[in-house]
Amino acid sequence: MRIVRHSDKTALGQAAAREGIAAVRTALAERGEAVIVLATGASQFEMLDHFVTADLDFGRITAFHLDEYVGLPESHGASFRRYLRERVIDRVPAFADFVLIDGEAPDIGAEIARLNARLAPLSVDVCFAGIGENCHLAFNDPPADFETADPFLVVELDEACRRQQMGEGWFATLDAVPRQAISMSIRQMMKARKVILSVSDSRKAEAVRAAVAGPVSPDYPASVMQGHPDCSLHLDPAAAALLTDA
Repeated sequence: MRIVRHSDKTALGQAAAREGIAAVRTALAERGEAVIVLATGASQFEMLDHFVTADLDFGRITAFHLDEYVGLPESHGASFRRYLRERVIDRVPAFADFVLIDGEAPDIGAEIARLNARLAPLSVDVCFAGIGENCHLAFNDPPADFETADPFLVVELDEACRRQQMGEGWFATLDAVPRQAISMSIRQMMKARKVILSVSDSRKAEAVRAAVAGPVSPDYPASVMQGHPDCSLHLDPAAAALLTDA
């Protein structure tokens, strides 16, 4: 895991976007197409703002959605589909395809099967993600499932994760935060050629330390990225505050 420190959130987002853009350009040059995974949440604001303005042939890029709440309507302010439509799809309508997760599907099992059928034959060039306050990756809360090979699965959200969503202002009360989500699996994220993690704020500092300096354990899901061959962790000073290395 390569740790990259930045002066502030803006510099972090710009650098994470530049790294991803370069990887996409390489994939387009080598294979004529690229597959990416986009995350949501406050950690991705600056990165996405820069990524969507890149000089890329988006018509040759297929994008997948990292995770989504089960049962939350797209009209809700916390909907990740809504987030991606407003911040990405409406600004870059020319993707080859953008595969969104339908958390409102009447048959969640069928929706998982649809997503798995779409992603399983493909190789992901870049997976953009963050790290949760409880050290989760996507919505894989601790203890995370490190064994499931399917690209997507249904997960239970723990209280720490749900409190983070409320604390960030996405929901008015804890009871309003859904208890389940559809998430990309840990093993699928590990298959990506490159993983770019963007993490800011002091609330994430303990999780960052666990991910970087602790043992690889399902109790600290992001720690699994210590074993990824090409993972970059972009941090602002607050998120990096508990790291002891220079």
